[in-house]
Amino acid sequence: MFWLLENYIRRYLQYLKIERRLSANTITAYERDLNRFITYLQTTSARDVSGLSTEIIQEFQPWLSSTTLSDNSIARTLASVRGFLNFLSNEEILRSDIDIIFTPTKLGFRLPKALSVGQTLKLVEVLSHSEVLLDMRDYALIEFLYSTGARVSEAVTLDLNQVNFDENVVVLTGKGNKTRLVPLGSKAKAALERYLVRARPHLMKSPTSRVFLNKSGKDLSRTSAFNVIQRAAKLSNIDIPVSPHTLRHCFATHLLDGGADLRVVQELLGHQSIATTQIYTKVSMEKIRETYALTHPRAL
Repeated sequence: MFWLLENYIRRYLQYLKIERRLSANTITAYERDLNRFITYLQTTSARDVSGLSTEIIQEFQPWLSSTTLSDNSIARTLASVRGFLNFLSNEEILRSDIDIIFTPTKLGFRLPKALSVGQTLKLVEVLSHSEVLLDMRDYALIEFLYSTGARVSEAVTLDLNQVNFDENVVVLTGKGNKTRLVPLGSKAKAALERYLVRARPHLMKSPTSRVFLNKSGKDLSRTSAFNVIQRAAKLSNIDIPVSPHTLRHCFATHLLDGGADLRVVQELLGHQSIATTQIYTKVSMEKIRETYALTHPRAL
């Protein structure tokens, strides 16, 4: 029924990949959001692009609000659909008399969850002495994530030639295929070298440049990386939700707590906007307030 619209979505996703050079993960998120739009249209009188109207488009937001999606997911979905509809308008596929207007969704501010330094070290070191091949890999992965603040997608797609052990730096490829240089800490370097020498050759079934491999010798997936962190958290008796992104939060928060300059942290994280990095200053301020409340005799 919506084959023509689905074809335009494929064209749009191709445009995002080739012209905008967005990452595969970002494009997957766009596709998921646009599929929600298709699901919504199935409840309307529209049968394809020609049936779209201002009224039908503007009723999409209330329909989203009636679902179980969070405010953040709704805001992202609306942004994805707005971008797609603007693309159709620029391509002169959408009628010129159609207005693409959504009411801005008010988002609640949520502080990123970061572990304490003590908790983080327990998580990072729980597998450090294991001689099991996969444990060597997992320890290297955890150390790498915490040492560099890398996104999980940057870690699982890391190639051997991106790691410079002589200079103790790693080249990370982030969103929009933008690269940045990040220092590699001594603990992460030692964990990586141990894994690469003692474990990876046994895991590798065919030639590959990927650093982190699964037990079948293929690229480690994002899901597998998530499971690695979950297992390490369980072994270290950390009973709060953790993920690879938790270690990125810890990386940023602990740097700022230690006195690192905000601009330096921005560069290390690969944030395009300083405003994104400033979220972590609020995390640190929360810690300051908590410490003050617990220790100053006149705080309460």
